[in-house]
Amino acid sequence: MYAVVENNNITQFINYPKSIVIADVRYPAKIFTMWSQAEKEAIGIYEIITDSTNYKDPAYYNNTNEQYTFANGQVTKSWGTATAKRLEDENAVDEDGNPILEDGVQVINYGLKTEKKRIVKQQASGLLAPTDWYVVKATEVADYDIPANILSFRADVRTKSNEMETMINNCTTVDELKALYEYTEQQDGTFTRPLPEFPTEVI
Repeated sequence: MYAVVENNNITQFINYPKSIVIADVRYPAKIFTMWSQAEKEAIGIYEIITDSTNYKDPAYYNNTNEQYTFANGQVTKSWGTATAKRLEDENAVDEDGNPILEDGVQVINYGLKTEKKRIVKQQASGLLAPTDWYVVKATEVADYDIPANILSFRADVRTKSNEMETMINNCTTVDELKALYEYTEQQDGTFTRPLPEFPTEVI
C-alpha cells in the first residue's frame, strides 16, 4: 500500500498499482513495479510502513482507529493506546445512567469472562450431544447399561469444562485471560496452553 504526499501532507492512498495523476502529470501503473523506491518518493509516492507497537489482539482489546502520518521522509500507519475490553458483566444504562430494561428485565452487557465461558459450555455440549442417546436409552431400557468408556468420556468432558470455567473466573485482568489461550512449544516439540483441553471424541 502506498500514500501520495504533496506539500508534506498525505493526499491519497493507493491500494494497488494503477495509473495516477500527481501535480497534473499522469504516471502509468508500471512505475510501482519498475521504478526504484527513490524514484517513486521523488514524485511523492511512499510505501506505507506499519507500526504495530500499540495494536493489540482485538478479541481482548479495543484498538483506536488507524492513523497515518508523514515524518522524516516516511509514511507510517499506527494506532493509539488500546484499551482492554471489560472482564465482568455490568448492567446496561442509558446516557443518563438509568437502567435499560427489556420487557421489564435489566439488560446486561456481558464481559469477556461470560463470553469465554459460554464458548466452553457450547463446546462441551457439542461433545456430549453425540452420546446423549446412550443416556436416553439407559432411562428407557431397564436392562441397558451405558458403556464404561462412554461414561468416562462424558465425565471427563464435564470435568474439563468445569476446570476451564474456574480458571476463567479466577482471572483478574484481560492479560491473564488472554494468557490462558496462548500456546507455547514444549521441550518435546508439542504445543500446550494453560487452559485444559477437552478429551478426544469417542467413536
